[in-house]
Amino acid sequence: MKRETWTSTFHISHFTFHVLFLPLNTDLAILSRLRFVTRARRHGGTWGERRSTRRGIGLEFADYRDYTPGDDPRRVDWNLYARLDRPYVRVYEEEENLAVYVLLDGSASMEWGEETVARWPAAQHLAIALGALALLGGDTLRGALLHTGKTVSPPSWGVGRGRGQLPQWEAWVMTQMPSGATELGTALQVYAAQPLRPGLILLLTDGYDPLGVAQGLAALAGCGHEVVLLHLLTPDELAPDLRGDLRLVDVETGDKREITLDRSLLDAYQHRLSAWQSELRALAGRHGGRYVLLRTDLPLHTLLLDTLRQADVLR
Repeated sequence: MKRETWTSTFHISHFTFHVLFLPLNTDLAILSRLRFVTRARRHGGTWGERRSTRRGIGLEFADYRDYTPGDDPRRVDWNLYARLDRPYVRVYEEEENLAVYVLLDGSASMEWGEETVARWPAAQHLAIALGALALLGGDTLRGALLHTGKTVSPPSWGVGRGRGQLPQWEAWVMTQMPSGATELGTALQVYAAQPLRPGLILLLTDGYDPLGVAQGLAALAGCGHEVVLLHLLTPDELAPDLRGDLRLVDVETGDKREITLDRSLLDAYQHRLSAWQSELRALAGRHGGRYVLLRTDLPLHTLLLDTLRQADVLR
């Protein structure tokens, strides 16, 4: 379904933002017990969980990866460094980690909400928590704020690994702001074109793109990535509480539209909303990924411990 992003200039009933995000230093115990679930067996990984990071003699060499702060310099291949002028670390099969990519939709519609700006704070807090989960688990983490650009790489963070990177990750996420119109599908294709190791992509988005996201998801899957589309919708998007004559304004383009909102139009909206969610779910599944609807009025711990675990994204 191609849905336009229209928001009312009239007063909308206030929805309290209930995300309970605790400072990372008080929430690490919860995050350290969670693991990402992947459906595809990746090089050096297992079905549904990461391998341990134990080191020892006699482990089978698997691959190289980029050196990241905190790695043991003794594991750098100095011969390779001399040839390429770039440090790489030897990775053994028993310790291969998961590459995790947290991608934030950077379109203006992500900032939907009154006073507390429900969707964007929810996306930021969830991004911080998911990134922390990767860092605590010994996985490599990259982040990006997606904006339209056919050749320009998006603002990004990483690569990071280890608990010590948590403050930098949190600071980066909290300084990002959505703006303008973003062709999400195009932005995903641009990101897929980067020379990145195949991994788990966690896409935090409102899903709005008049051109659709099918080609973007296909491009990521074609590079070996597994995409989890985390669809953030506010309560008033899921069940609008509006009636009468309204002027609606597109938050990304500024276009205006006059409508009369009655029961029949609300019923049609609910039908299109359901069809749109079904389309996104089918697109994600077609390319080996998953779709999860996330309500922004739910506490963060509920999203992590209930919603994402029930969807088999976390365990």
